[in-house]
Amino acid sequence: MDNKIYLLLSCLVFLWSCDSDTPEISYSPTYLQVEQPENFPEIKYILDNNPVTQDGFDLGKKLFYEGKLSSNDAIPCAFCHEQAFAFTHHGHTLSHGVNGGIGFRNSPPIQNLAYFSDFMWDGAASHLDLQPIIPITSELEMGETLSNIVLKLKEDPYYQSQFQLAFEDGEINSENILKALSQFMLMMVSSNSKYDKYIRNEAGTTLSETELQGQGVFQEKCISCHSTDLFTDQSYRNTGLPINPKLDDKGRYNVLENPEDLYKFKVPSLRNIEKTFPYMHDGRFATLEAVLNFYDSGMVDNGNVDESLLRDDGSFGISLTENEKVQLVAFLKTFTDDEFLNDTRFAEY
Repeated sequence: MDNKIYLLLSCLVFLWSCDSDTPEISYSPTYLQVEQPENFPEIKYILDNNPVTQDGFDLGKKLFYEGKLSSNDAIPCAFCHEQAFAFTHHGHTLSHGVNGGIGFRNSPPIQNLAYFSDFMWDGAASHLDLQPIIPITSELEMGETLSNIVLKLKEDPYYQSQFQLAFEDGEINSENILKALSQFMLMMVSSNSKYDKYIRNEAGTTLSETELQGQGVFQEKCISCHSTDLFTDQSYRNTGLPINPKLDDKGRYNVLENPEDLYKFKVPSLRNIEKTFPYMHDGRFATLEAVLNFYDSGMVDNGNVDESLLRDDGSFGISLTENEKVQLVAFLKTFTDDEFLNDTRFAEY
């Protein structure tokens, strides 16, 4: 009997020692700082509710490039958001999705989202954590449900361990999926363009005469909507675009059904604008020159055009000479941030 007891105890000690050699995955966060450039407004995202950690960022990056977030396991967020073009869908007027689906709007850039309070062209998402739900569940984009995504990720050994590293509760659930995506996007700060370095008086950075003239035109004729160094006042405005009969997109009206919001869309940031073509909510303009020509002579009165665009003669538009258009385009190109567009932290590989 004594030998049996001894043998049993020996086996238990052996099993315990083997188990103790197996490393346990524990939540031990390394916190990351979301950049706050000196020429930017204050961050609006409440970081205390979802502090960015290295493991959370890594998980969010993996999810951003993960096809399993779509119903056919082939359409990740990155499909419509390519880094080289400030995370827009380069060359496509409207977003594309599963089963050849085509969405209703042009994919907006992903940059500086920590400084915004609502998202999408119509502001349908009131929090960054909620924004991915819209493309994920759209039948024309990713066509998936959060519950199905959770099931798929739970079967993957990488995600089983990474969620434990990224979140204190270690759970693979909808909340943590969305928070991880936010952590990745929060770090996408574009603030090192030629313009930024000039405005911060960094050594060796100057603007050409044409760029400086363009800055003057911009401050006189564009700054009321494209304010702050985010280059948007984050408002919703009707800019007199002729209605696209194939889409008849009513903009912010679709969210709140307020008649005053008819055909209003969010004023876009102009950062990296040289790279984010085509332009407008439906991608109707291929070049910056075409956009400026529209503002000069292409607006129509659709019944709700922003009053700031009303000319003295009763027409709508922003009067621009051909020389001013050249100067403006030159200045707008100083917003291109090559460091951001090539930052390996945000690249898939």
